[in-house]
This record gives sequence, structure tokens and C-alpha cells, in this order.
Amino acid sequence: MPEDVFALPVLRRLDDHLSLRRLGELEVVVVDHPRVRAALALQGAHLFAWQPQGAEPVLWLSDDGVFEEGRAVRGGVPICWPWFGPAGRPNHGFARILPWTLLDSGAADDALHLSLVLRDDERSRAYWPFAFEVEARFTLGPRECRIELTARGDFESTAALHTYLRVGDLAGVRITGLDGPYLDKVLDVEADTDKDPDTGEDGLSFPDRIDRIYTRPDDVTRVHDRTGGRVVEVRHAGHSDVVVWNPGAELTRTMADVPDDGWREFVCVETARVCKPLAADPHAPTRLTATLRIATDA
Repeated sequence: MPEDVFALPVLRRLDDHLSLRRLGELEVVVVDHPRVRAALALQGAHLFAWQPQGAEPVLWLSDDGVFEEGRAVRGGVPICWPWFGPAGRPNHGFARILPWTLLDSGAADDALHLSLVLRDDERSRAYWPFAFEVEARFTLGPRECRIELTARGDFESTAALHTYLRVGDLAGVRITGLDGPYLDKVLDVEADTDKDPDTGEDGLSFPDRIDRIYTRPDDVTRVHDRTGGRVVEVRHAGHSDVVVWNPGAELTRTMADVPDDGWREFVCVETARVCKPLAADPHAPTRLTATLRIATDA
């Protein structure tokens, strides 16, 4: 993290374990609990950090990130909605650059619960003409971090919970749970998962830039981080796809908000609805959920 958000001055205490602080121009809700620490920006309902006490940080946040109003932040878990990628402007939707409202918070069973909401207004209608309400509910505990996105209205949308997972060294990472076909956006081809050509093992490794949409993935993706000494699970619900992304060395050198060697420190595993849009109607909201768990040592 570019600055220790847990050491920032407290602007306002929300309860015994929650406080409001400021990182750059952004207001951040900080969770400091005996069993878990976390940080969540009100802009974008953007989870910056989740760290069970005694564990290494699970999420990666760029050391070169810029924390400005109306500008997307690199790292954590951005909420890409109501579209994914360049389907509209801005890229990955407007939900991650608009301010959300904190609805409620509380503690139960050693976990903290936070709910934030974004509703249509003049700012959103400049990007998208629909009336909507989208809620992000976070359950932040010592065993898992759960993010549930619920959208209400009458529209179709695409979405992703764009999770940046911190790893010891990308060269030592292998991802399993990605069986089946995928769209390779780097090579612009469709392909099927096969064994790693270098190791003969099942799973995906990272010899270079990766940008893939897996269209029939398992419900659980496992990131085996040999250098970091752990396995992190991403459990998906309400998804049609899982996106895996890392920019590689060459593309990273063109990215102002990522250090030149920053690509070695993370991998993105995204719970997504890309190929099959979410269809909300007045009687049936849509839901997309990602649950992160530290499963075991690698």
C-alpha cells in the first residue's frame, strides 16, 4: 500500500472498530478489529485492503496509484459496472469512479459488515440513461472476505469484481479451477484449457502477459502462490465467467499507475458476467458474489 492507511489520522469514529479517514482526496472507511483489518473507499465502494490478523495482506494496491476524485484506483477490488471493458465510457463503467453512500455497518461472529449504495442521479445519467440502485455488501472476517453486488432496476448490465491478489512473485504462481474454453484477448483467439506446456501440470502459469475470459469455469478458482507460501481461493456465485489478467512487463512500462516491476506482485482473478449479461427487472434483482479465503500453505 502506498501509504499505511491504518496509520492515517481519524476524521470521525463510526464505532469501536470503524473509522473514517482520508487517503489523498478519497474518504476511506478503515476496519481495525482484533481479528481483521480492512480499508474501503467510499468512491466506487472500492475495497483497498483485507488482512486477517497475523496474515500477509491478501489484496494488492499499487505504490504508484493516484487517489483522486473521479479517477479509478489501481488495485484492491474495483467494481466494474454497468459494463465491463470498453463497452462504454469510462472503461469498466462509472460505478468505480462515483461516490457511494454508506448504508449501514455492524459486527457479528467476528466479522464486520458494511453496505454501500449507488443510485442514479445527474452524474450517472451522463453515462447511462437507466434508473437503478446497486448495493455492495461486504463481510470482512478473519477467515473470508465476501463481496456481494446487487443491482435493482429494469436493464441489462455486465460486471466484474476485479480482484487484485497480492503474490510473492508471479513466476511462482499457478492458478487452478479454470477448466474449459476461454477467450484470449491478447492473441484474439478462442481456445480450450490444457496442461501447462512447460510443466505438464494442470493450471495456468504466467510466462508473459495474460488477459483471458474463461466462459465455463469452476465455481472456485485457486491461486497457488509458491513464493508467498499460500493458496488463496476465490469462490464465485452468480457469475458466467472468470477473467484472469496480468499486464506483463512490456505493457506495465506504459502504465503510469503501476511500478515497472509491479506486474510481478499481483494477479487479477475476476468474478464476472461478461459473455452473459445480467438481466434485472423490477421484481428480480441481479447478484454477483466473490468470496476470498486463505485456504492453506502453498
